Amino acid sequence: MLQSSENSFNPKAGSPASNPNAYNPIKTVTAPVDQATIGRTLFIKGEISGSEALYIDGRIEGKITMPESRVTIGRNGKVDASIQAREVVVMGKVTGNIECSDRVDIRAEGSVHGDISTTRISVEDGAALKGGIQVRSSEHKQHQPQAQNQSKPAEAPKTLAATASA
Repeated sequence: MLQSSENSFNPKAGSPASNPNAYNPIKTVTAPVDQATIGRTLFIKGEISGSEALYIDGRIEGKITMPESRVTIGRNGKVDASIQAREVVVMGKVTGNIECSDRVDIRAEGSVHGDISTTRISVEDGAALKGGIQVRSSEHKQHQPQAQNQSKPAEAPKTLAATASA
């Protein structure tokens, strides 16, 4: 014989204390990421610089300088510019040189026509890349005493030439 007990959970009569996630979404504690967005209908010609992350879904011509930030070129983004940033993610089209202090990530739907200089690079299957690649060792990021640099010649960075098409 089944009998309901007072301790069993009834969703209609349950209080938020008995099931805290029943109707309340989980709230994050982290602060929102500061990111500027250039929408798909925007066209900018000139120089862009700043210290926050940048997401480009529109068109840019000129120069992008974000040395401490991430620059993401969205699927609709088209950039005809040189890019200097900490990190670059390419899902759209880039024509110009890329210089990164950390990494370049070219996704499957992305294409780059220009030279890349970085410490780490990732090119997914299906991505298009035409240009030179210079992968620096992570030692170049660390500051070394100048006396050591002058006493022995620095090893030349490795340069690769790559051509890939989708």
